[in-house]
Amino acid sequence: MKILAVETATTWQSVAILEDDLVLAMHEQEAGGAQGSLLLPTIDRLLFQSGLQLSDLAGLACSIGPGSFTGIRVGLATCLGLRGAAGLPLTLVPTLEAMAGSLEAAPVPVCPMLVSRRGELYWAIFRWVGSQRLNRILSEQVGTPSALARSLTEHTMVFGSGWSSMGQDIQAVLPPSVTVAAGPDRAFRPSASQVARIGMEQLRRGEIAGEVIAPLYVQRAEAEIQYDRSGGVSPVARRQKRVETKIAERMGRARRR
Repeated sequence: MKILAVETATTWQSVAILEDDLVLAMHEQEAGGAQGSLLLPTIDRLLFQSGLQLSDLAGLACSIGPGSFTGIRVGLATCLGLRGAAGLPLTLVPTLEAMAGSLEAAPVPVCPMLVSRRGELYWAIFRWVGSQRLNRILSEQVGTPSALARSLTEHTMVFGSGWSSMGQDIQAVLPPSVTVAAGPDRAFRPSASQVARIGMEQLRRGEIAGEVIAPLYVQRAEAEIQYDRSGGVSPVARRQKRVETKIAERMGRARRR
């Protein structure tokens, strides 16, 4: 199974094309707030490098947060546009789950964490059962370092940008009975390769996104509040339409050649 995966929930943009467990092409970069201009050209470049067209893929996988509101909207809208133009099934992967999935068979609970835009943290807690199944102990949360510390009840592996920036604050308020260990450097940034691996399993189980899709914000985005107030078209819908139009034009040109 060949799949294209997109990870834009943080400023670290990651795009990958996998065939089963083999990475055919992958590109990662610090994108800042520029995912809107970088993502589609990156996808085009990886398809070219791997010698594939969208029609060669079995599906798409997109990281849906929590994380950067803008980044999530860009990634999701782009994948929706690709789905609409090429008719590919789309599967959605929670960002923190993909991060936890990179620590296969960890012997202790794992707690990926990201910085939220309000100076707080997003986190969740998972436990590996053997090397095959990842169980969710605590669903996605948002809050202060103190709130995160209170959610830890045993020795836990911690990692992600939230730990890098607020690890000392978390350690300062940990209960005496709880200890933590930092995960490996490779796990600190979300990766599209792991989004793809989880996405492939979901596609095999028939877990495909429907027509109504909402990013996993955890907390309500200001953009969504403004959208409700204005009654206008959401940023996701606007970008989705632009991507659909671009891909349809390209596919039309290819058929005429």
